[in-house]
Amino acid sequence: MKRRDFITLFGGAAATWPLAARAQQGERVRRIGVLFPNTEDDPMVQPRVMGLEGGLAKLGWAVGRNIRIDYRWGAADAERVRAIVAELLALPTDAILANTTRAVATLQQATRTVPIVFLGIVEPVDQGFVQSLAHPGGNITGFTNAETTLGAKWLERLKEVAPRVTRAAYIFNPDNGGAAQFSGSVVAAAQKRAVELVMAPVRGPAEIEAAITRIGREPGGGLIFPLDGFMNVYRKLIVELAARYRLPAIYGVRNFAYEGGLAYYGVNIDDQYPQAAAYVDRIFRGEKPGDLPVQQPDKYEFVINLKTAKALGLDISQELLSVADDLIE
Repeated sequence: MKRRDFITLFGGAAATWPLAARAQQGERVRRIGVLFPNTEDDPMVQPRVMGLEGGLAKLGWAVGRNIRIDYRWGAADAERVRAIVAELLALPTDAILANTTRAVATLQQATRTVPIVFLGIVEPVDQGFVQSLAHPGGNITGFTNAETTLGAKWLERLKEVAPRVTRAAYIFNPDNGGAAQFSGSVVAAAQKRAVELVMAPVRGPAEIEAAITRIGREPGGGLIFPLDGFMNVYRKLIVELAARYRLPAIYGVRNFAYEGGLAYYGVNIDDQYPQAAAYVDRIFRGEKPGDLPVQQPDKYEFVINLKTAKALGLDISQELLSVADDLIE
């Protein structure tokens, strides 16, 4: 099966229309801020914007009539995130959606009153974003994308797809508390499967390239990239380097596999945007974020890029092919 094609953002133009011209007289216009680490032209954001706006529309929120969405792009580095947060809070904004640990942490420091809905966050209790999953408390709630044990699954899937891997680099951003939390289960799985694990913290493209180059200098190398909005920004570079050094790699973000990465295992964050729309609706209708339980995923996807597997000389077993949710040819 091939990746479905996404249509042009149906709400992009509408978000820029003058609100006064389309608002019904006397109807209050709510305002949502949405932080993306991606650039605006990144195809990865299209289904997420559509999911959010489509979910809101089903609940009676029409962009330009009774709601405005302020998208902010490139919210990846700390300085940029701080600037965006300050800008959104000055508008003012009625609610904010964010899908990276850095963005949520910055928002938490900046406001204790504006409702915040997060998506794709790991262990929000341990990171101090909420008091508990059932009763978040405060002004923050949202949707998690994994348990920390997912790290072991990445190592296991990498070995299943590429049995020749004997050394694997776990490449993560140490400033992302969520990405770092997977490391314990990755280490345990590597020991169980007799794989030499190299912990490779990186904070920029130069360090990413250096880490991949190091593991690619010797045979038997492989790569593990956890869920991380920071890494996702550099996915083109990462996929190209993995191909250059002929390194099998498993990714925690879906689009890596559809853009040439070998395999992906994780939660499809796209599905969380319509759910986030429902939480925004409930907040706008009077419920408090602290009373809305944090939702956990109930499904994980496994995707294999067969074209990349062939280029790497990997023979994927029929058993593994049968359990994959999608095969890219």
